Amino acid sequence: MEALLPIIIQLIGGGAGGAGIGAALKNVNLGVMGNVITGAIGGVGGTFLAGMIPGLSGLLGSATQLAATATDAAGAAATSGLDLGALAGQGVTGLAGGGILTAVVGLIKNAMASR
Repeated sequence: MEALLPIIIQLIGGGAGGAGIGAALKNVNLGVMGNVITGAIGGVGGTFLAGMIPGLSGLLGSATQLAATATDAAGAAATSGLDLGALAGQGVTGLAGGGILTAVVGLIKNAMASR
């Protein structure tokens, strides 16, 4: 389950990003299901590509340390080995990747339809 959780978070974040960009920009809207499906694909792909950026791993490491400090300060129970900072980073990169892919596909669709 621990191996699937990051992918699920990326899919959900990407779907939310795709739905959000489709609702915000009507000229790239692919319909509700089109936005969510394209966003989910972009969420997984965007997180994969973000992991290839050299300086980003250090930035996500800082977020992990910040989340661990906040958890310790609040006296929360142990999270059974889950890295909350990394999961949050995957959710954010999934959100951005989903929004970007939905916008790109929507623009391509509109460009092809106007021909």
